[in-house]
Amino acid sequence: MSAPYAKLPGWADYGLIPIVNLLVAFLVAGVVVLLVGENPLSAAVILIDGAFGNGQNIAYTLYYATNFIFTGLAVAVAFHSGLFNIGGEGQAYIAGLGVALVCLTFDAVLPWWLTFPLAIIAAAAVGALWALIPAYLQAKRGSHIVITTIMFNFIAASAMVYLLVDVLKPAGSMAPQTRDFLDGAQLPKMGWLLESFGLAVRSAPLNISFLLALLMAFAVWVLIWRTKLGYEMRTFGFSPKAARYAGISESRIIIIAMMISGGLAGMMALNPIMGDQHRVALDFVAGAGFVGIAVALMGRSHPAGIVPAAVLFGVLYQGGAELAFEMPNISRDMIVIIQGLVILFAGALEHMFRAPIQAVFASFSPRSVGVAAPKGEGA
Repeated sequence: MSAPYAKLPGWADYGLIPIVNLLVAFLVAGVVVLLVGENPLSAAVILIDGAFGNGQNIAYTLYYATNFIFTGLAVAVAFHSGLFNIGGEGQAYIAGLGVALVCLTFDAVLPWWLTFPLAIIAAAAVGALWALIPAYLQAKRGSHIVITTIMFNFIAASAMVYLLVDVLKPAGSMAPQTRDFLDGAQLPKMGWLLESFGLAVRSAPLNISFLLALLMAFAVWVLIWRTKLGYEMRTFGFSPKAARYAGISESRIIIIAMMISGGLAGMMALNPIMGDQHRVALDFVAGAGFVGIAVALMGRSHPAGIVPAAVLFGVLYQGGAELAFEMPNISRDMIVIIQGLVILFAGALEHMFRAPIQAVFASFSPRSVGVAAPKGEGA
């Protein structure tokens, strides 16, 4: 007979287990730091101080987190529908084209607060249309969504190189990028928010797209858990056979879920383009689409978990830069190793500590213990 198990309460399933996984990841990372001849505790202090030590550092941490919120939400929406969208990188990259067309067209004639909504629509639309092609191929032709979205990342990268080098680059310029946007396409910074708490912020790129990311997190929660469409998506993700039996169209769910996912990934382009660089340059996504996969896994595909998980990776990006500067033995490659350990324990080894934690809950909560039926016997 199988061992008893206990159904975990929500706070343990969505809070305790990810925290345990994260602590183990950092313990293993501490061993790696020790092996290169540095003090793990000192490294941890530098990492945290580099991310939260002053207003400037906090602003940079939240700036990076903004990118990861968008891409994490994009992956989560697909997850809930039983789809693995690995194309967030390409969807965000190609969405930069939509943002560029809006900004280059209207930055001289409209204020930012009119340009911004147009850019949001353009970024979401281009990202959604780029995701529509792999979605259609799976829904109508049976192509695997993982393979097609991976390939479309490369297609998006090649297309953007061509556009930035041969189409959008200003005449006489050698840099593969658009011209700088005028004030009508530059988002206001949010340093004032941190300064209201007495924190000094000089020139950090944190901007109002952070508020848009939080708004999208709330919108995704409403969509997935408070709408009929969200219920159908979760049903299809949990059991496609049951969904088909209930009359839910498989093709419709695949296409809609992937378009929503692509639109969310596309909105990530607003943060670096309009909020920081004020131009479209090569590789502005900088891997945020792939980090979004780890953010969604760590956040258990729930917006309430995705936001803090995105902040955590913002800490690793911003604090990791400070750590590499203060401790030369810890290179940027070492920071990538730490990020990889977090992804490993939060994603691939997510269930490593679930059984022991369930056993602990079973010992304290006898009523919540169930016994699985032996193999070969009916329920």
